Amino acid sequence: MVDSYWLGEPSDPLLSARSDARADVVVVGAGVTGCSCALSLAQGGLRVRVHEARQVASGASGRNGGFALRGGAMSYPQARERFGRDRAQEFWRFTERSLDRMESLAGDAFRRVGSLRLADGDELEAIRDEYEALREDGLDAEWLEELPRRLATLFRSAIVHPSDGSLQPARWVRRLAARAAEAGAQIIEDSRIESLGEIDADHIVIATDGYTSGLLPELDAAIRPVRGQVLATAPLAKTLYPRPHYARHGFDYWQQTPDNRLILGGRRDTSLETEFTNEESITDSIQQQLTEFATELLGEEPRVEHRWSGIFGATEDSLPLVGPVPGHDHVWVSAGYSGHGNVLGLACGELVAQAILGTPAPELELFDPARLL
Repeated sequence: MVDSYWLGEPSDPLLSARSDARADVVVVGAGVTGCSCALSLAQGGLRVRVHEARQVASGASGRNGGFALRGGAMSYPQARERFGRDRAQEFWRFTERSLDRMESLAGDAFRRVGSLRLADGDELEAIRDEYEALREDGLDAEWLEELPRRLATLFRSAIVHPSDGSLQPARWVRRLAARAAEAGAQIIEDSRIESLGEIDADHIVIATDGYTSGLLPELDAAIRPVRGQVLATAPLAKTLYPRPHYARHGFDYWQQTPDNRLILGGRRDTSLETEFTNEESITDSIQQQLTEFATELLGEEPRVEHRWSGIFGATEDSLPLVGPVPGHDHVWVSAGYSGHGNVLGLACGELVAQAILGTPAPELELFDPARLL
């Protein structure tokens, strides 16, 4: 009941290389970031070893809502204000390319169904402004004025993001890990790294998002762990929400799986201080609110079969830290996605790998850890 629905899916054993040879690169964490980084490094000819404290995808990568969205935690108008129009557009295009990359790797773990960002009365103007900014800059978006009946009682309008998608995130990351292992990466599960001092390698990559606690004091100060709580219902009689839906600044999010289960998360804003934590537990108060919201969306109270939580890392400026860690030679980080790790984790893991291989991409500058460390 308190386990992630995604992680309960049976999977084949991970067939990973076994070697006592010194690694060129050690990656800490076998979520989407660590597996993405390991795959690119192994394909580049380096000896790579990945240490995972539990099992592949057991952290946030297997405990989220299954959304694959372009962009980041800030809105597109906020990105334009911060970076300028050209760089904001480049950022969004970068994540769109990552979605294309995901589609090429994930098989049936990824469905390109688009997403729906819903506007209530409070957000209507801001979301309309975002739609217009996206269209001005040539980025695909559609405005949905008339909502289906049940949604229309709660929301006013919505943006459709056609290139977004839905994930079975645990299946996706397990496949990514298998690809990395096939390329030659050694992935060691149940292998917790307590201190970077125990690692002997030319490069170390910290790829733990919200689970960085204790590895470097600087990261503990810059990346705040946040708990997101989720539930999954039994299969429903029909499909009402076939694509990811999100609303209220991302504090509510839901979709249905191919077998018609409702996956729903959020309501963190009703108890913000208790949800700034790295404890993978659930609380009665938020879970009750999720059940009540599911009842609103469905018209009747559903049978809930799974309730769980996952921890993601948030930064003060809503951008991840990706690149070399100042003051620590040959230590890299890719973490702090502020709730958008499914796509950015894939993209940023590859960015770190490219830099280590000697071909840094220009997008790396957007996420330079030096801005916060």
